[in-house]
Amino acid sequence: MTAYIRRSALLCGLLLVALLVNAVRVQLVEADERTGAPGDRRPAIARYAQPRGPILVAGRPVTGSRDSHQQLRYERTYTEGPLYAPVTGYSSQFYGNALLEQSADPVLSGTDQALSRWPRWPGTAPRRFPGGRVETTLDPRLQRAAYRGLGGRRGAVAALDPATGRVLALVSTPSYDPGKLSGNGPSVRRTWQRLARDPDRPMLNRALAQTYPPGSTFKVVTAAAALESGRIDDVDAPTDSPEPYTLPGTRTRLANEARGCADASLREAFAWSCNTVFAKLGVDVGLPAMVDTARRFGFNDASLRIPVPVSPSTFDTTMDRPQLALSAIGQYDTRATPLQMAMVAAAVADGGVVQAPHLVDRVATRDGRTVSETGTKISHQAMSPETADRMRELMTEAVEHGTGSRAAIPGATVGGKTGTAQHGRGNSGTPYAWFISWAQPPDTDRPAVAVAVVVEDKAAHRTDISGGGTAAPIARAVMEAALRR
Repeated sequence: MTAYIRRSALLCGLLLVALLVNAVRVQLVEADERTGAPGDRRPAIARYAQPRGPILVAGRPVTGSRDSHQQLRYERTYTEGPLYAPVTGYSSQFYGNALLEQSADPVLSGTDQALSRWPRWPGTAPRRFPGGRVETTLDPRLQRAAYRGLGGRRGAVAALDPATGRVLALVSTPSYDPGKLSGNGPSVRRTWQRLARDPDRPMLNRALAQTYPPGSTFKVVTAAAALESGRIDDVDAPTDSPEPYTLPGTRTRLANEARGCADASLREAFAWSCNTVFAKLGVDVGLPAMVDTARRFGFNDASLRIPVPVSPSTFDTTMDRPQLALSAIGQYDTRATPLQMAMVAAAVADGGVVQAPHLVDRVATRDGRTVSETGTKISHQAMSPETADRMRELMTEAVEHGTGSRAAIPGATVGGKTGTAQHGRGNSGTPYAWFISWAQPPDTDRPAVAVAVVVEDKAAHRTDISGGGTAAPIARAVMEAALRR
């Protein structure tokens, strides 16, 4: 009998050792391979086992977490979801994360080891901490002014503090409620399918991810290139600019909507947006200098993050002369995001300097301890201070005496540039209405805000679309909100 007991004990011991060896193999040797396998729900369960950290605007959370009492326990909630969706993006248990929810996910989900007060001991597994806080640079007054101004039309607004690069407003319309994409129910899938099929593409961030022909707003860059290269040294001297202007080497004639553009000075041509003057200026300045100036404003930069990735704005580097003439007036294949054109206006406002735009002021732990802060950083020197001063004069007069008059604000100094960008095969599409501007309060020596607005009003008749009539009033509303800060 004792022998049988010994044999049974030995067998049980061997089985126990086998179980331990298998547990070691599964938990250590094959852990990385098994983690993330299609049937492994542990990472998802762990991710949603605690509340997600908040995203804040002006110190107030615009996101939260709701206990669903399900296996994937906490679901994301949004305050004024459509207003802030172009900033927050969504956090969905079905479809992942987007925009700030994605770029700041390690902090918000609590997996960023910087949230710990103590460094992680080498060889130990990463820990999960309470979700951290992400404090944005947005000003809710400017955000609401931009959102109301667009009024549901397809378009976007970007507003910056020229001196710091802080993003004060970032709006894209039509928008959507990201809270409808939280949770596990069938309504989430239905909402996703509806949004994905919507021809207005409400989940597209037009301020950051969509590029447009900038039209005549690009004449700010062309004028700066002409001044920086020495091609223009007197903004009041007549230019040798025929009307109409025949594109070099072609029979194609370029005309103007405004009158009196023949040989107009740079000051007059800028105020009344003379295509012929700026197309010829671009050719006279030449491709290398135009490419260099566009680059210094931020074009052709694929590395821009705010920290959300931004689609690169482009200026072709291999054009012939007729293509260069069209690119100098923001047509051909020149493309820009609204954020990029806000950077152009901010460079004029801030003495020629392009401050790196940023959307996050501070990252902190749940109890408020600072993890990181974003400081002011110069991204590009777009032009000399002297050229910036002359560009400020030109933009101010375009509002006071030219096409941008509907952006004027009594008592404030406002500079602006209108644009009506053609697009589509044979320019058959309804034009995009652009306006870029900056505003300076009275009794101060520097502007408070730089704004870019683009409107895709497909319902309007093409003759009713203009940067001055469609986009400038929206920019004025945003600037007025900034001046009241």
